[in-house]
Amino acid sequence: MTERTAGVRAAKTIANRARMLSAAKELFIDRGYAATTMKAIAERAGMAVQTLYFTFANKRAILLELLDTEIAGDAEPIATMDRPWFAEAVAAPPAEQIRLQVAAAARIHARVAAMLEVVRSAAATDPELAEIWQTNLAQRLTVQQRLVTELAAKTELREGISVDRGADIALALTAPETYRLLVGERGWSAQEWQEWVTGALTDQLLGR
Repeated sequence: MTERTAGVRAAKTIANRARMLSAAKELFIDRGYAATTMKAIAERAGMAVQTLYFTFANKRAILLELLDTEIAGDAEPIATMDRPWFAEAVAAPPAEQIRLQVAAAARIHARVAAMLEVVRSAAATDPELAEIWQTNLAQRLTVQQRLVTELAAKTELREGISVDRGADIALALTAPETYRLLVGERGWSAQEWQEWVTGALTDQLLGR
């Protein structure tokens, strides 16, 4: 096999994987996780169902990869707290840190809030998805705890606000459920949501 042929095959494999993930995302959002079958995903992607199984093994694996790539914005195996936006936020002055971290949350929710709603809504009846939801929640809390810890190292938090309480407040204000309610249901723009959360979080953590 020539280098050029290998490159063409690799590119085709990547493109097919992206088609399958895109098809799965559309169906998960439209029909829900339980009602979406591997056969339906393959048909939507225009692929053989055997190819889908060979690539992902099962539906849970597809969902997990979708969440990882949608949250990150790419397929690079880089944790949230190792990403450039996070380093920029923790290096910024207090008010700017809050603005940057909320802006990042808005970008992430624009990609993944609908998928997280799929997981949340199915978690009540599917133990596997309940575990995925709890893992995602724990990961989001860990990020907020680190951000509030960094904030508290730069300035005093509002009176009566501990790092743990501040992280809980940030977790609630930046939750995908809140984003979906206001942007998806109530017609807010993503910018309006971002400005509101930035102001509310600044008030709650730093005071005016």
